[in-house]
Amino acid sequence: MMDRKTIKDTGILEQYLLGELSEEQSTEIEKMLEEDKELHEYYTKMEDDMEQMALENAISPPTHIKTSILNKIKNSSSSTAEKVIPLQKRKRISYNFAVAASLAALFLLSSGWLYNQWQNSERTSITLQKEINDLRNRLVNLENDFKETDKWYQAINQPEVLQLVLKGNERSPNSAAIAYVNHKNKEVLLNPKGLEKLNKDKTYQMWADVEGEMINMGVISSDQEMIILKYIDNAESLNITIEPAAGNDHPTVEQLISNVYL
Repeated sequence: MMDRKTIKDTGILEQYLLGELSEEQSTEIEKMLEEDKELHEYYTKMEDDMEQMALENAISPPTHIKTSILNKIKNSSSSTAEKVIPLQKRKRISYNFAVAASLAALFLLSSGWLYNQWQNSERTSITLQKEINDLRNRLVNLENDFKETDKWYQAINQPEVLQLVLKGNERSPNSAAIAYVNHKNKEVLLNPKGLEKLNKDKTYQMWADVEGEMINMGVISSDQEMIILKYIDNAESLNITIEPAAGNDHPTVEQLISNVYL
């Protein structure tokens, strides 16, 4: 037979309280509880503590879960009342503990439900934050685009600005670019979007003709909306040629694709 210390240390009383022991083990424990007053008091306190812990940890679950479980408890109680059950030596768990156990079950179910709700809310929050950040970035880009467009608009819509269209010749018949020359402010802007795409090893370059000498005004990228080029005093014409990707220090005349007189 087990002694008092062994029973306390092995946790067998907890197993007895939860109904996990065999009939033989339960009978032995019950006998010891009847004979050992100190052990009986220890068991009673443990039973009260477990009941109190279950009650303290219980939280209100969703209404439909709570109703379902309480109905099952009610139906189980009604069914038990209609049956005649022989008395057994084994002590039954008290009604209060049964209620506490039910509340503990409610706590576990509601905790799972709350955890799922929290995870769903967390995912929703992350998605919303991402959408807000994307929208904020789009607004910033739109604002920057607007400022850039407004800057160019203000620059080319001045009374003193001369607008010149450079159409492509037979070497590039589908090309076209628009130059905006402001002699007062000494500025030249070019919209190159109409120029045909070139291979990566080639680029467009603009030149100013000053008394028969071609002076470099800058390399042209057809991917940009607007390009600022170098203003050349006393230029007689503007000319576009096709050059190596890095540009050239002198124009390749046979690759001239467009020119316009000032």
